[in-house]
Amino acid sequence: MIITVNGKEFMAELANTKAAEEFSAMLPLRFEMEELNGNEKCRYLSKKLTTESSCPGRIEKGDIMLFGQSCLIVFYASFNTTSSYTRIGRITNPEGLEKAAGRWDADISFKNS
Repeated sequence: MIITVNGKEFMAELANTKAAEEFSAMLPLRFEMEELNGNEKCRYLSKKLTTESSCPGRIEKGDIMLFGQSCLIVFYASFNTTSSYTRIGRITNPEGLEKAAGRWDADISFKNS
């Protein structure tokens, strides 16, 4: 999968989850994702996805997760967490992601590679 964040391209791999499969079937997608908590961009999808949520304990920069059934999140910073998510995938080359994401809402697109 290719993710473009404010014009900068990143390669990503999908997780082996039903939610990732459902998300991939929705591609291509492009929208403005809202800044949240100084470490993530989020957007509610128009469709609810199958959840297999668990607490990862730690979020890594580049993780792509689903919170609840429809809140897509792209994390641009690493941190410890007690929240539960369903894994969608991860950006395999997150170098420069934080800079590309910026501190405001971001234009982010997702397409199959």
